[in-house]
Amino acid sequence: MQTKWVICPKETIDKEAICQAGEIIRSGGLVAFPTETVYGLGGDALSPDSSRKIYAAKGRPSDNPLIVHICRVEDMKKIAVDIPRQAYVLAEHFWPGPLTMILKKAEIVPKETTGGLDTVAVRLPDHEVAQAFIEQAGGFVAAPSANVSGRPSPTLAKYVYEDMNGKIEMLLDGGQVGIGVESTIIDLTEDIPVILRPGHVTQEMLQQVLGEVCLDPTMLDVTNTEAPKAPGMKYRHYAPQGELTIVTGDPAAVSDKIKQLLLEDSKNGRKTGVIVSRQDEHLYDADSVKVTGDREDMAAVARSLFRILREFDEEQIECMYVQAFPQDGIGQAVMNRMLKAAGHKIIEAKE
Repeated sequence: MQTKWVICPKETIDKEAICQAGEIIRSGGLVAFPTETVYGLGGDALSPDSSRKIYAAKGRPSDNPLIVHICRVEDMKKIAVDIPRQAYVLAEHFWPGPLTMILKKAEIVPKETTGGLDTVAVRLPDHEVAQAFIEQAGGFVAAPSANVSGRPSPTLAKYVYEDMNGKIEMLLDGGQVGIGVESTIIDLTEDIPVILRPGHVTQEMLQQVLGEVCLDPTMLDVTNTEAPKAPGMKYRHYAPQGELTIVTGDPAAVSDKIKQLLLEDSKNGRKTGVIVSRQDEHLYDADSVKVTGDREDMAAVARSLFRILREFDEEQIECMYVQAFPQDGIGQAVMNRMLKAAGHKIIEAKE
């Protein structure tokens, strides 16, 4: 099967392509599509067979739940039960947008979609192509990120094609995504809402709306063995083909340590890469130096992270280093993804 790649910018939506994509979903096929976060790999959320196809295409463990994407707030009632008032408050503030809510699932949602759980993850994306596609597909599209499981999530269509060509029927190319990291996931089935995955909608933003909001204590714990309520909670994700190391500590000590590591790798014949802010670009001599933007602009860092990891793969970089980012605001999401990409390999630089 050759995957059909269709250019479909949100400024001039190709209605014919959207109709074709919707028909593919209704017929049991798979379509990759753009959202404001990353590209999604879509199938019929109400079809057990479609969900099984998604797991197979990604090489994804079947106990890792899929997010159900909708195009109208009121459709939440069709796939969830006992919906708390908090869900509607969050929808009013953050939908359409990069926020996924965990709710008790309705019978209509198969366990194949929810990873065997009695809960369902629901999101209404803020992207015109995604919304039009979901509506044409029947209103309920299960969609994890459109990459081979474990690889960096795709923020450009070419990376979707790299991973999914021949595995899916169509790719809707909406250009580069705007945010670059997956949606925040919040569990509303507990007495106190719990963030299971950080994202663009931060803990501070959620607390302003709901009051008390907790972080799941196992969010960064790769040794957790419980069945996940959210995608990616117990599996390594976002990993480049080479080895990524995070270096923490005083900035001057971090710089010295990274330089030392780069020198050692170079002497051993390994290709090296560094992820840096614009302010630190001049500090390093590596085979590949990738600039995320200004260090104070964490949104820019988030937007470029997965693209940079993919570029390192293209350049066959074997050893990569990055200074740890502050874990406040969206920096929490950046470090969550970075830690998973590094397999939690952290070195503390000593002064």
